[in-house]
Amino acid sequence: MDSLICRRFLVSGKVQGVFFRASTARVAEQLQLRGWAKNLPDGRVDVLALGSLAAVERLAEWLRQGPPRARVDAVEMSELAADDHDTLADFRTG
Repeated sequence: MDSLICRRFLVSGKVQGVFFRASTARVAEQLQLRGWAKNLPDGRVDVLALGSLAAVERLAEWLRQGPPRARVDAVEMSELAADDHDTLADFRTG
């Protein structure tokens, strides 16, 4: 079994009001990831992904483009300790 990794992504551009969170959740669920996608007051979307390295990297690739109505200008990524988020049961939007 692959060990778990956890990454946080801050996605900027036209990413609110274009089904970005719902689309991210759908992709994350297909990849069997746990975490969240939520809007931030500054217009960015905060995405936390916990899962296998391959699955998190596939989500990262998808985040760089997003759904059809989105325009992604930048994706900032940071590594987090997987143990700190191991209690997450699924992928949610907020």
